[in-house]
Amino acid sequence: MTARPFLPYGRQTIEDDDVQAVADALRGDFLTTGPTVAAFEAAVAEKVGAAHAVAASNGTATLHMAMMALGVGEGDVCITPSVTFLATANCARYVGAEVVFADVDPDSGLMTPESLAEALKRAGGRRVRAVLPVHLRGDVADLPALKALADEAGAVLVEDAPHALGSTAVFGDQTTTVGDCRWSAMASFSFHPVKTIATGEGGMLTTNNADLAAKLRTLRSHGMTRPAGAEPWVYEMAEPGFNYRLPDINCALGLSQLAKLDRFAERRRALTARYETLLPSLAPIVRLASSPTHSRSVLHLLTALIDFSAAGVSRAQVVARLAEQGIGSQVHYIPVHTQPYYRQRYGNLDLPGAHAWYDRCLTLPLFPGMADEDVERVVEALKVALA
Repeated sequence: MTARPFLPYGRQTIEDDDVQAVADALRGDFLTTGPTVAAFEAAVAEKVGAAHAVAASNGTATLHMAMMALGVGEGDVCITPSVTFLATANCARYVGAEVVFADVDPDSGLMTPESLAEALKRAGGRRVRAVLPVHLRGDVADLPALKALADEAGAVLVEDAPHALGSTAVFGDQTTTVGDCRWSAMASFSFHPVKTIATGEGGMLTTNNADLAAKLRTLRSHGMTRPAGAEPWVYEMAEPGFNYRLPDINCALGLSQLAKLDRFAERRRALTARYETLLPSLAPIVRLASSPTHSRSVLHLLTALIDFSAAGVSRAQVVARLAEQGIGSQVHYIPVHTQPYYRQRYGNLDLPGAHAWYDRCLTLPLFPGMADEDVERVVEALKVALA
């Protein structure tokens, strides 16, 4: 009997036309800083409905650039949810700002208006410059309510949206696409291989502010500008930037992948619906993470919430037992406020929602290359793992 292939929690879908796009870029005149970068930026901006898009080397770079473009620095505070990847908080520290961690809804993992309001109180009168909600797993945070609180505090809203390319939301009678920046100054995307589309590594910031877009483009290339009317070799640097450029090779792959976004999104939604049908057989021990009613998600992560204590088994045992059956899993995320660096800086914080999320979460396989029967395989393996 042939062994069934291992199912990771996420995997890129690379097809022949993607390979051809990269090969064509390799044969072109520009491997970096060429016309494919601008073409990819324009395509992303059009897809999400933003006026501008600025590519960068990865999602972390986009967040760092966003903080620099806003002038965030020492003495400032940024508020991020604790349930996120390290980069959301680290981008504030890169520029010398302090982080106040907001709690999250224990069933969705999202920052809520209530948890943001509580975090603003803990800011203690310090100047809050940026609020960075995370569209965790692809679910959209309550942007209008979060923006209202940020505006009241004199802060700028920046969406950390690496999971949410293709997701939309309905607020009242308004439908918004993640990245259109209707409620924010900027939105940050990642194109890491397990994300909705892949460029290998890569990121993108979208914005409707032309000045911010120009600033971001300068920051990603060492802070260099070309003075109008000067000789072609002349450049100036008013302030240091970074080498955060995304090469044409990666952008060629991104363009090819972006053309498939609707197909990838449809498949992710179909697989999610299959999980929604099958996982209730494991209730009440297992259930899917909650999605807000306003969110029309394209899930990047399929997260189950598991009562390991009631099952009489540890998460480590479940992960190992799934792996023995050829099923990959992951944990998204360890609350950032519990990391040694942040514990040393801010002490032990009591964020019950974040801890409740972390205690139960387990990410199961979800990627467009999966077949319907793969979902059945995952659920059956989870039954075995939970004994």
